[in-house]
Amino acid sequence: MSATLKTLDWSAGDGWQPLIDAWRVSADGQRIEGLLKTRLAEGAVIYPPDPLRALRLTPLTNVKVVIVGQDPYHGPGQAEGLSFSVPVGEKLPPSLRNIFKELQRDLGQQPAMSGHLGEWARRGVLLLNTSLTVEDGAAASHAKKGWESLTDALIVATAQDPAPKVYLLWGAHAQAKAPLIEAAGHQHLVLQANHPSPLSATRGPAPFIGCGHFSAASDWLKGQGIELGWSLD
Repeated sequence: MSATLKTLDWSAGDGWQPLIDAWRVSADGQRIEGLLKTRLAEGAVIYPPDPLRALRLTPLTNVKVVIVGQDPYHGPGQAEGLSFSVPVGEKLPPSLRNIFKELQRDLGQQPAMSGHLGEWARRGVLLLNTSLTVEDGAAASHAKKGWESLTDALIVATAQDPAPKVYLLWGAHAQAKAPLIEAAGHQHLVLQANHPSPLSATRGPAPFIGCGHFSAASDWLKGQGIELGWSLD
């Protein structure tokens, strides 16, 4: 797979495609598609190579947990279409190091050899960013350009499905999605904490380090008759 976006592939996998197709013809969908085509034609380097990868790895009917990030990593070779995940062999970004640190503190799980979270995605953890593309070296460069209406719709689709789910909302961008989940009216579990970035992971009334979200998610799902493990190796 190329490490940068080259062409637009809007195939989304089981359950998601009608939603993607409807969004693409909306004003926001047209705005994003136009932005990406224009910037690619101008030579911009855009990450990740496959913005909808999370949807292909985690079909709607298989979603058990939703982890909401912000925008993709904006450094070369890092973003791969799964929030917080990096390809095998890539150095762990600080936020992901803190995620592994909390996994070890919470579950006694040794840090994985790789920062690739594809195994979580295949088990039913939807790794979704609020904005699905970014330009090289320019954090949040595609934020508030239209992606958010799509990711809102994706989250609403998961919340409207009555199968029990856990939402891990880390940081203000993710926590802004909580009302969408609550409005669906189903008995999902919503857990909130600071973003795992070193700037906020240990601060404030809801620090990420010490939140216990991984064990809380597994325990709650087990009570619903659903098994989910967090190992990666």
